[in-house]
Amino acid sequence: MPENMSGKSPRSGRWEKQSGPEPYYCFIPAPLPPNPPIQYDEKLKALTENAGLALGRLDSITRFLPNPQMLLYTYIRKEAVLSSQIEGTQSSLSDLLLFENAETPGVPVDDVKEVLNYVAALEYGLKRLKELPISLRLIKEIHAILLKGARGGHKEPGEFRRSQNWIGGSRPGNAKFVPPPPHEVLSALGALEKFIHGEPSQTPTLIKAGLAHAQFESIHPFLDGNGRLGRLLIPFIMIAEGAISSPLLYLSLYFKTRRTEYYEALQRVRTEGDWEGWLEFYLDGVFEVANKASDAAAKLVGIFREHAAAIEGLGRSRDTALRVHDLFKKRCILSLPVVSKELGVSFPTANKTLGKLQQLGFVKEITGKQRHRVFSYEPYLHMLQEGM
Repeated sequence: MPENMSGKSPRSGRWEKQSGPEPYYCFIPAPLPPNPPIQYDEKLKALTENAGLALGRLDSITRFLPNPQMLLYTYIRKEAVLSSQIEGTQSSLSDLLLFENAETPGVPVDDVKEVLNYVAALEYGLKRLKELPISLRLIKEIHAILLKGARGGHKEPGEFRRSQNWIGGSRPGNAKFVPPPPHEVLSALGALEKFIHGEPSQTPTLIKAGLAHAQFESIHPFLDGNGRLGRLLIPFIMIAEGAISSPLLYLSLYFKTRRTEYYEALQRVRTEGDWEGWLEFYLDGVFEVANKASDAAAKLVGIFREHAAAIEGLGRSRDTALRVHDLFKKRCILSLPVVSKELGVSFPTANKTLGKLQQLGFVKEITGKQRHRVFSYEPYLHMLQEGM
């Protein structure tokens, strides 16, 4: 039992004892921003500045890409896979891309559908952000898509919970963490919505996104899907406020590889009011992830140019090969039927062109079949799978 449950209310919220056959404590978060305010010592100032610069660098690079969509398609799917893996799915990026090519993945189809729901929820949210501010209404709409027809689909998709949930353990009495009771959820969410909208005072976007994510995780307003939706809030807030133009900043890999630190930092907010410690962890992640994404984008542009130059030497096959190459930039695993359909060319033409790209050494056939063959853009896929 956290020490500060005994009547003392930390700056992050209060613990309330719930009566019953087995009493337990719920955490009810205090409204943001923290009070007393965040204390920016030299370390936190430096982390904030460095994370902001890394974010600016990433946005500059993506703005000057010849076609930002070529990265967006696969980056969104990479994030979907990683965020879902944190929740226990076994689907890989290759599984997802194979499924989208109408090929059988090597994992249960339910796992892949769960990841596809994440992709759909992210893309829907980005579209709706052009029409709506981030709001409880939008959060519920995104949640409904996230759980539609997948595991958790019976746990009230798109509806805030009306029963108690908990994290870890078999019941609230032995749980690692118990979020607010149902009657406190709407009030906590309403305060979070006001904070995101700049009430009672405006918070810098980078800090706001980090605080909002942690607060959402503490409220845990749904019966399922809270982790995935909470991670989506970070890029959504940054895009809504113009901090980044494309959702290429994804922290799921950082959270996954440092899962213990992640959960401990969130719990220290609740038990000790340690918002500064959480921000240090979060900002370090933004710095690391943004720099890696910038480096990857710059490297990919170089790889694409190198391979396009090699294709120029293919003679009569050049024009079709360049079109297939452009398709591979967006979707690094392609089946023969997909190439034929997307480019409006015959099967023999698609097959011959893919064979030419194989000979150049950067495209690989991955089924070993004579029919229904599937090809991967190896250097691109390898880069995307780093750390996964």
